[in-house]
Amino acid sequence: MPTAPQTTDELYEALRENDRRPYGRTRTLTAEELVDAAEQFGEHEPLIHALLELQEAYTYGSEPRKSPVVFARLLNLFDEQPDVFDGRLRHMLFWRFKWVANALRQLPEIPLASLRQWQTEMRDRYEKAGLGLQPYYGQAYQLAAHVGEDTALAYELWAGRTRTELSDCEACEICERALYHLAAGDDERALRIWEPVLSGKESCQEEPARSVSYALLPLLRTGRTDQARALHLAGYRGCRRNPSMAPEVGRHLEFCALTGNEARGLELLAENRNLFAEVDSPLDQLHFLTGAEVLLRRVEQLGHGDLPAAGYAGRTWTVATLRAEIQGRADDLAARFDTRNGTSTHTDRRRARLERAPLLESLELTLRTRTLEDVAPAAPVAPAAPAKPSVPDELPELIARARELDEQGHPDSRDHWARLRALVAEPGYTHPDDPALGSLTRLRADLLEDEGNLAGERDAYAESAAHFKEAAELYETDGEPGLAALARAGAVLAEAEGSAADAPTGHEDNVKAGALGDAYDAIVRLHEGVSGLRPVHEARLLRLRATALALRFQSSRDPEHAEQVLAEVEGLYAFATRHDIPGQISGAVLLRATTHAISGDLPTAVTELDALLARLREQGPAWHLPRVLGLRGKAQLGMGNAEAAHADLSEALRVSAEWPSAGLATARLHNDLAEACLHLGRPDEALRHLTRCAELELRGGSRFDAFCTYSNAARLTLDLGRVEDCIALLDSVLAEPDAAAGELDDRLLAQLRLTRARALHAGEDLKAATAEFVALAAESAGWEDDPGSHAMIAAETAVLLAESGEFERAREAADQALAAHAREPRFEQLSNCLRELARLQAQRQGPEGLPSALGFLEDAGRVADEAREAGYEAHGRSLDTALAYEYGRVHAHAHAHEDAIVALEKAMALLGEPGEDAAKAGEWAECVRLASALEGIYLERPAPALARLDAAIARLTPLGLTEDIEPLTELAAQLRDEN
Repeated sequence: MPTAPQTTDELYEALRENDRRPYGRTRTLTAEELVDAAEQFGEHEPLIHALLELQEAYTYGSEPRKSPVVFARLLNLFDEQPDVFDGRLRHMLFWRFKWVANALRQLPEIPLASLRQWQTEMRDRYEKAGLGLQPYYGQAYQLAAHVGEDTALAYELWAGRTRTELSDCEACEICERALYHLAAGDDERALRIWEPVLSGKESCQEEPARSVSYALLPLLRTGRTDQARALHLAGYRGCRRNPSMAPEVGRHLEFCALTGNEARGLELLAENRNLFAEVDSPLDQLHFLTGAEVLLRRVEQLGHGDLPAAGYAGRTWTVATLRAEIQGRADDLAARFDTRNGTSTHTDRRRARLERAPLLESLELTLRTRTLEDVAPAAPVAPAAPAKPSVPDELPELIARARELDEQGHPDSRDHWARLRALVAEPGYTHPDDPALGSLTRLRADLLEDEGNLAGERDAYAESAAHFKEAAELYETDGEPGLAALARAGAVLAEAEGSAADAPTGHEDNVKAGALGDAYDAIVRLHEGVSGLRPVHEARLLRLRATALALRFQSSRDPEHAEQVLAEVEGLYAFATRHDIPGQISGAVLLRATTHAISGDLPTAVTELDALLARLREQGPAWHLPRVLGLRGKAQLGMGNAEAAHADLSEALRVSAEWPSAGLATARLHNDLAEACLHLGRPDEALRHLTRCAELELRGGSRFDAFCTYSNAARLTLDLGRVEDCIALLDSVLAEPDAAAGELDDRLLAQLRLTRARALHAGEDLKAATAEFVALAAESAGWEDDPGSHAMIAAETAVLLAESGEFERAREAADQALAAHAREPRFEQLSNCLRELARLQAQRQGPEGLPSALGFLEDAGRVADEAREAGYEAHGRSLDTALAYEYGRVHAHAHAHEDAIVALEKAMALLGEPGEDAAKAGEWAECVRLASALEGIYLERPAPALARLDAAIARLTPLGLTEDIEPLTELAAQLRDEN
């Protein structure tokens, strides 16, 4: 807290501000400081409010030892000055007797006699105040359930009583009743009782998150797996990282362990690592640790005890070591509670959870389905990897075979080079003394060249160029000038491909095209400067020359550049045909077909690819089939034949399974298949391909591409209305180490967070969505090169702040958006935002909010004027007609009905008479309906309202616009009935 409040008004404002903070150390520390500040005023009422805020912070911040102490002060104040407690404060005081009872149960050092004594105190206080005892009996039942006594009588004494104003909320009581039947083994009855909470009809601060966590396993046991999956996603989000809901997090971890989702469980454990330190409640610790132990035991049983695990701070943990640590701590906690209670209840319940067998072999919980193998850290380079059956064991044969496959362009060469790389890295490596195999220097150069190719495939161009250059020097040292020239050509091409990285925004393609043209010239010089090349190596140089020109054409789209590509490709094709080099023949045809495709001549490209497919199926090489089929599929998609594209791409994916080394190529096939699926109206199938593509890119080291693909998948998920799936996917992706550490590209990271914020908004988590939008708006304010994106983010932020009733902050955010819009216009987005802000303020504040609402509309009017001057045409509604309609709605909310009707008539005039444009006709009809309702109902002038309605119905009827006519007909009938 920057400065202590100097007046009681400042204190109350600080208390309100603190109330908006999430529960945790920041809120608790501030609450403690505010109590100190309140004591300085020497007044009881401010101190009472400060103490109430502090007790709430302790209760929901999982600090049960401190909550009773604060309540004792409140109770003393009540005894001393009961008149200071108005009806609201008195209600809060008696409500919190239950908080104290709950806090005392959580502390094993508190004797059972003291717990019973507190309940007696609660009963006496309630009776003295003339309050009903149902809340007291509720606490008596919960204590019996905690201790492990026979709960039948206690349950009836509570559940059979009429609720009072101090009873726990409906949602919490539903949960307790359901748990009673769950403990009795009646899953079906428990779930029937839970239905109002699980369906969202009843809720509170802790519900439905608490009930959901308990209901997951009963849902599985009764076969309701889809509901269990959906509730896990939504319920976990409601409790993650929250110290006061650590037991609920533990039950979600247990659910993962029992459904074949151990990898997700480890991910969630890492996300909640803070709970190891921040949960001060021994009982909550026990429940959280037991859930975590269920997960860790399962992972260990599956043979992955050496996997890293997130645990207590201060040391590095594996699954096995963390499980052992947790077991000791949780056993001790259970024993302490049982000693206090004089039963074995907590030890028995803990044992039952740990001994549960998995309920399902597998249940797809999220779109990012991962196994324990996926989360295992990458194997270090140095130790030799075990040889695959197709990789020779003998070193001389392995070296010779790797080079042979490499010259063919065979994908299996990758496995051979990987095996050799591991062997060469071993301390005791001895190179074969065989002149036919060459020196160790030559082999190291071969390995570097392979690493250069791998880096290039994942767009790590600087790394690729460095590997090629080092390889070239080693080849030169070893007396291989031809291979050195090839490696240098590879470095030149890699540097040219990476040239756009440092180019000014908007000039990347020009810079890259120029660099690739220079690269072509340099490769030609290298080619001309070396003699005695083997045909296979000369063909590779010709291929690099053609590739440089092809890439230049992709960047420039200059027809002259296309002609140069085709001429160079003809030379490559002729040379490869003359020397019978099948891989380069295929490569030449692929370059030619790609050039035709980029030029827009898709039929010619398909013809080329058809001929190549026939050749490959007859003569090979077969490993080119996936790429050729994939390219033909993309061409078919470009020609509008999505079915044919889907067939080609599916076959390409099937064939690519025979060549698993080509992981990133397979990823691209999944990405293209996703596009085909979207064209065919199969979004769920598209989603599966997108997530598979992203995971393959991630494993292949193309992390930027992977995050881009995940971003696309998340947006598609949100478009499909699968809000919880979207949030869970993004939570998982954002938990990746480079994303969590902020090492990812800042704009891409912002896009992921923006989609998540929109999903939170769609999921009606307004508080979390607003917090994320506010943070993004602050960050994007510094994007000097992209003010348009800041304008969009600030505009959305303003709307969310308005939805939360924070209109001053909404105005500030809208002003930021307008300032950024002035630098890079976002006409439609900003107009939509300003109109919505006006509507929200008028709707929430009525006549009082009209001036501010009109201010937003005036801004929207200026944006519409600017758009008109710039010749901008909105993609949706006309900005002018939408603005006129909003003037009508805003005045209607502010009870300025005459002005509203004038604005709506202006909107109708701008729209013109309804015609074949159904969207405009619908807008026009809505203006008629609202104007007629205002005139006929609020201004009590039914005759002109009916005349307007009848005329509109007559105009719309010949157009067959039934959906637009129906509301008008209903309103007309209502007006006639009332008059």
